[in-house]
Amino acid sequence: MKDSATKDPLHGKTLEMILKELVEFYGWEQLGNMITIRCFTHDPSIKSSLAFLRKTSWARTKVEDLYRYMIKCR
Repeated sequence: MKDSATKDPLHGKTLEMILKELVEFYGWEQLGNMITIRCFTHDPSIKSSLAFLRKTSWARTKVEDLYRYMIKCR
């Protein structure tokens, strides 16, 4: 019997891995246009973005949803 968690593209991925893949795929500018949060639009970095996303559940949810969309469109 297969585990349903393995069907989730987030399974086994850290927030840092997800963010790095999004930045590699979209770039900071487009990512900032798609999810308008300051850590993506003003002097963006992985470190500052992770700090914000770990504290802000609504923003983390948007990032995770965008990651799922990106995986589906690949």
